[in-house]
Amino acid sequence: MKGDNPNDEALQAAWNDFCDDLKQASALVFRDSTPAQDIDRAKGLRLLARNISLALQFHLENVDPDFPELLHYFDPIRKQGGDNTDALYVGAPINGENTYRISGQRGDARYFAITVVEDGATPWGGAVVGNLIDSEVSVEPDGSFEIVLSPEEQGGNWIRTTPGAWRVTVRQFFADWENEAPMQARIDCLSDVDHDPVLTPRAVMQGLRDAAAWVRVSTHYWADMLDKWKVQPNRFLSYRQLDDNAIDATPGGEPLICYWQVPADEVLVVRVTPPAADYWAVEFGNYWWETMDYRYRLCSTNCHHAVLEDTGELLLVVSHEDPGLPNWLDPSGHVEGYITLRWIGAEHYPVPECVQMPRSDLADYLPAGTKTISAAARRSQLAARRTGVIRRFGHQV
Repeated sequence: MKGDNPNDEALQAAWNDFCDDLKQASALVFRDSTPAQDIDRAKGLRLLARNISLALQFHLENVDPDFPELLHYFDPIRKQGGDNTDALYVGAPINGENTYRISGQRGDARYFAITVVEDGATPWGGAVVGNLIDSEVSVEPDGSFEIVLSPEEQGGNWIRTTPGAWRVTVRQFFADWENEAPMQARIDCLSDVDHDPVLTPRAVMQGLRDAAAWVRVSTHYWADMLDKWKVQPNRFLSYRQLDDNAIDATPGGEPLICYWQVPADEVLVVRVTPPAADYWAVEFGNYWWETMDYRYRLCSTNCHHAVLEDTGELLLVVSHEDPGLPNWLDPSGHVEGYITLRWIGAEHYPVPECVQMPRSDLADYLPAGTKTISAAARRSQLAARRTGVIRRFGHQV
């Protein structure tokens, strides 16, 4: 009977506030700076809905830094903030005063980094406390590894934590999607802590408040960021050139981002000669800083998959129709969005050139001997993408 529990009124109010906050978050989708096409409106609302689950994971479920779990952030159906088509991100909450061990099989993703961040002003935390990247992580011959996170110095793989340390994230970037295996690992708190399994009304109310706020703040944060590139279309600029925020760079390299606006009868050609690098990649997405559906669309390439010209040049073509070129970036119904290039561990960091033109001029513009792709090869190229995604994430997506 209503009223039997003294917390009923507060719990119901917390749920109603949660729903009201999510309703208000939709204002982002309809603000003046947002593209007004049907597909952008629809995907904006879907972005909010998709990120409710991530917000609840961060603020209601996997919230105990004494007993954390490594859970993945993004996948083909949950995205934000330039989720990187090649990536698998996993992470856990931590307390900077505790000692933790991450252990398991490293896998063989081309790029591998463990980063500890402090809490801070952005939805993803503040400054980076420390990290270990690729060869800095000592791995046993059988592929096993251990990393300790603690305030006191440890032997072997170790990242020093600070009192404000708040989250650990493992980045894995896959070059050969079909053949590189993901990490299999766990995190354990080694400090002397007691587990309390009892869920309290207070914890639920706080979790709902924080989750709703995170959906609103995080989606605004990335849309506001991308608006800084939107006013300078067809120019590749780094975060540092537009925003001084320590949380937004990838350890070991920094993305270059370009905003594109391509009508149905035009194409955008991006040209660059990739440097020698540990890993490089091209990511392609919409205004909401979501990658296109990389299971079924050609919306990325990288140091393994790209087809370079005989000169070593990379030719990328944004075209609403298949141009018959191997490095096609398929807008997937959008007329604007972003392109990201990541050079990691590179000898230098070249800035690509963008040339926009009518679609009818493309053939005359391309250099003689530009490589093409057959219809059969295109089908194989697309089929391999879904196979690679299943290898990375399993059949859960």
